[in-house]
Amino acid sequence: MIKEVIVVEGRDDISAVKAALECEVIATNGFGYGKGLIKTLKSIQKRRGLIILTDPDFGGERIRKDLSKHIPECKHAFLPQGKALKKGDIGVENATPQDIIEAIEKARPNRIESKETFDKGDILLFGLAGGEGSREKREKLGEILGIGYTNGKQLLNRLNHLGVTRDEFIRAMERIEEDGK
Repeated sequence: MIKEVIVVEGRDDISAVKAALECEVIATNGFGYGKGLIKTLKSIQKRRGLIILTDPDFGGERIRKDLSKHIPECKHAFLPQGKALKKGDIGVENATPQDIIEAIEKARPNRIESKETFDKGDILLFGLAGGEGSREKREKLGEILGIGYTNGKQLLNRLNHLGVTRDEFIRAMERIEEDGK
C-alpha cells in the first residue's frame, strides 16, 4: 500500500487508480472544491503526504497549480497526454494500470525553494523550444523524467522546481537523441 493519498479529479479517476494500486484516493470533483477540501488535504499532507495526479489538460493543470499554492509540500505525478487519451477524451481514467503505476513511481516533490539548475540557454541549446521537433522533444523529456508535457517556459519552471538534476536531464536528452536516430 502506498503511504501517500493520491488526489485526482473525479470518480472515474478514483476507479482507475484503485484498479492499478492499493492506495487511498480522494477526488476534487473538478475545480469547484472549496476551503473545506483544502483544509482536509492539508491535514492529510501532514499525516501521510499527498500525490497530485490530475488530467494532462488545461483543467487538470489549473487544479494542480491551485492545490500546490495551498499545499506546497505535496508531490506531483504526471501522465503524458498520449497515455491518458481514449477516443478523443483526455483523463486519468483512460490510462492503463501500468501507466498509472509508472506515473506514481515517478512522483516528485515540489521544491519549496527554487534551485536554478537550468536556464533558458539549456532549453535552447537542447532544442526544447523554438525549433523543429522541439514540441516532440519536450513531450518525450516530460515522459522520461515524469514531469509531464509543458511549453518551453513551463518546462524550465518544472525542471527547477521539481528537483530534476542536471545528470538526470542529460541522460534523458541522450536517450531522446538515441531514440531519434
